[in-house]
Amino acid sequence: MQTARDVLTPDALAMLQAIEATGSFAAAARAMGMVPSALTYRVRQIEDALDVLLYDRSARQAKPTPAGAELLREGLRLLDDIDAVANRVKRVATGWEAQLTIAVDTLISKGTLMELCESFFSQAAPTRIRLRDETLLGTLEALTSGQADLAIGIASDASHNNTDIHSKPLGDVAFVYAVAPHHPLASAPEPLSDALIQQHRAVAVADSVQRGRGLTYGLLGGQEVFTVASMQAKLDAQLRGLGGGNVPLSMAAPYIQTGRLVVKKTERPQRQVILHYAWRAAKTMIQGRALQWWLQQLESPVTRTALLAQHRGYF
Repeated sequence: MQTARDVLTPDALAMLQAIEATGSFAAAARAMGMVPSALTYRVRQIEDALDVLLYDRSARQAKPTPAGAELLREGLRLLDDIDAVANRVKRVATGWEAQLTIAVDTLISKGTLMELCESFFSQAAPTRIRLRDETLLGTLEALTSGQADLAIGIASDASHNNTDIHSKPLGDVAFVYAVAPHHPLASAPEPLSDALIQQHRAVAVADSVQRGRGLTYGLLGGQEVFTVASMQAKLDAQLRGLGGGNVPLSMAAPYIQTGRLVVKKTERPQRQVILHYAWRAAKTMIQGRALQWWLQQLESPVTRTALLAQHRGYF
């Protein structure tokens, strides 16, 4: 006995659409250059494979049953998908990737990133874009493991350790130690010592790396830690007074200006990180047009600055 996969071919789905459009088996057969008995036989094959009745035989016209109506709806969608795939394949043959995956560190401006995606999609390029939120070593790991084609916001020059990885500087990110105004450390004398900071909960961002131990910054031995998934969540936690810690000045600036965060000097020097963007570029690889487009945008100093500095308010 034939299965659903055997009978639900594009030709069969197109035949059912013809029956719907013409209103009868006989008219559909004429339109498709078939004898009516052959068309009726094919409909019976589909019904037998699905074990359903697709048409009400008591009606004078080809009236679909509820099951038949559902197959018509889904069949039309599948035919549209087939056409879309065919068009995409033709366009990909011109050098566009089917999909480009971008690993993005949570330090990067989401607004600027979405503006870049908007600009990319305005070209009607056939490439699907997939964004991955990553943190710390996880951003680089997504690239080196082959799960991403481009990584934005890695905290090291990845090309030193892997000849198949190319990277360029994105820019500097300055950090400040900040707490909410109602946090006990907000009124503590400066500079804050490690011993004093250790008495209070720290908010830390979890490294999204899957293999090996992740990185941590600014944590003191024995200190209580509240771990969150992103830098945005860390900033939110510190605004609520749930802990203290180092945050990017570019992200914290609006809340510092309005008094929702208080910057405190510490005995330890404040962090400054040089971030990079990187992509896989083995000698045997042909660089697709979508990756070329993104790399061209990242050559712009204005774009690189915006990715690091133009953070909109989150809370």
